[in-house]
Amino acid sequence: MKKAVFGLEPLSCPTCIKKIENTVGKMDGVEAVKVLFNSNKVRAQFNEDFVQAEQIHEVITKLGYPVVSQKVS
Repeated sequence: MKKAVFGLEPLSCPTCIKKIENTVGKMDGVEAVKVLFNSNKVRAQFNEDFVQAEQIHEVITKLGYPVVSQKVS
């Protein structure tokens, strides 16, 4: 199981959080996702056999939330 933290530009509303969590959470292989509103970060836990951090990054960006940093462990 891998973990990734994606830094975002500042989020402006609670709806943004739900949109990211719901969409990323439905991706195959994503076990958990949490948006940290105060720190503008998305934490995701995922199975690399099904999804890669780059794919999660791409989905967040396509939702309209630019990713400014990414750390995978």
